[in-house]
Amino acid sequence: SEIEQLIIKLKKEGMTKSRTGMILRDQYGIPKVKEITGKRISKILKDNSINDPIPEDLAALMRKAVNLNKHLSSNPKDLKNKRGLQLIEAKIKRLADYYIRNNKLPGNWSYSIENAELLVK
Repeated sequence: SEIEQLIIKLKKEGMTKSRTGMILRDQYGIPKVKEITGKRISKILKDNSINDPIPEDLAALMRKAVNLNKHLSSNPKDLKNKRGLQLIEAKIKRLADYYIRNNKLPGNWSYSIENAELLVK
């Protein structure tokens, strides 16, 4: 129960699930939460009704797209990064479809760079 309280505390401080796992490993000497508690970090957070509105991997891709879009607004002739943005947005759309199918995102959720700027920050 101490570990669960520590996970909840770290999440309320704004840590992601992966960052929480790294802090537990490096600072508290807990190599794997599942071996000790029998539950994963995401299951512990779900049981305590602390869920992210957007899954962590999708949020990271959206953050990357927002930063790249900002770069392209000041460097419009950077064709290599323009292609990179297209690839990132394709990954976002594929991942979003997966999360919609598995009910981790609402069915009417859709990606746009404007919404990503609002959601990620």
